Amino acid sequence: MTRYQHGRHVRRFGAEQLCRRARWQTAPLFARVAGLLGLHGRAGDRLVDVVVGGQFGSEGKGQIAAHLAPEYGVLIRVGGPNAGHKVFEKPEPYTFHLLPSGTRRSGDALIALAPGAVLNVAHLMKEIADCEIGVGRLFIDPQAMIIEGADIDAEKPLVAAIGSTGQGVGKATERKISRGADVHLARDIPELKPYIRPTQLVLEDAYSRGTKILLEGTQGSGLSLHHGYYPHVTSRDTTVSGCLSEAGVPPSRVRRVVMVCRTYPIRVESPKQGHSGPMSREITLEEVAKRSGLPLTELQTTEVTSTTKRKRRIAEFDWDLLRRATALNGPTDIALTFADYLDAANQKARRFDQLQPDTIRFIEEVERVSRAAVSLIATRFDYRSIIDRRSW
Repeated sequence: MTRYQHGRHVRRFGAEQLCRRARWQTAPLFARVAGLLGLHGRAGDRLVDVVVGGQFGSEGKGQIAAHLAPEYGVLIRVGGPNAGHKVFEKPEPYTFHLLPSGTRRSGDALIALAPGAVLNVAHLMKEIADCEIGVGRLFIDPQAMIIEGADIDAEKPLVAAIGSTGQGVGKATERKISRGADVHLARDIPELKPYIRPTQLVLEDAYSRGTKILLEGTQGSGLSLHHGYYPHVTSRDTTVSGCLSEAGVPPSRVRRVVMVCRTYPIRVESPKQGHSGPMSREITLEEVAKRSGLPLTELQTTEVTSTTKRKRRIAEFDWDLLRRATALNGPTDIALTFADYLDAANQKARRFDQLQPDTIRFIEEVERVSRAAVSLIATRFDYRSIIDRRSW
């Protein structure tokens, strides 16, 4: 056998061995073919926009997410029922605790609840019925955690100590981490069986089609388990990094990060025997009413929590908190809400130049500190109340 013939024999034998092994390794072979055909989309396609809170929650993320939702083919929500996102609807507003805030505004979009979500089955089934969501539109990741009644009971001491919402999210998360025999995931619940599908498959299909995705975070960066004012924090990382992790979205897929901030940050009212956590200089609703010209009764009606209906504490805008939230989230855009709290006259504005001069100066200062464009401005809680300055 010549050297040439020997080389051909070796190459042929190696190829045959590779093919023979490939028949027994269908998963790697499928992965290679999927990559060649682009079934996962191109790695450089940035199709995901993320909405996160920049303060202590209740920034108005629901209003912003609902405004953006019609532009997306997939809406994803992380977190649990301890966060309520109120959206203006007629005849009355609707508060989403588990489904994305744009569920009703974008009737054609697919909806996904991520593997990092923590679910109250009764609450979820009610929202599904309220929004008339059929099988084939909603997908729930099989690894989403289920809250049990015992989780809610176990959090009662936290309600009294730090003003926790007491929805059982933290305790359920603790059980999931411990990996005990008492853990039930979404895949174990009969009522959820028709909706079970891994979020990763929904995302990969969207990537392959070039479909835009809106990922909606909950609460705010100031409540992050790792980056907030511990122990006055929530049970998860509420920054953009935490949201991406819970949803299974790689950073390379992110196009825009919209960080929502309100003109006067809030925290839940402190319980009688505890404290809900630090803020910047606290003021009263009476002072906000005096400055803005808004009726005090309107502010008192607005400033109750979406989930527990408890009163809120309110404070001056915290520039250091903005700087810190910007460092944690790296926003490309800021959505500023409650512009009417600066001046009631802002409710009439439909364009940026129609805002009050002091409000415009305030927005310009926010842009200087955050080094991000204030591209969305909510002037009141209404269906068409957002000044949209985006170029994307």
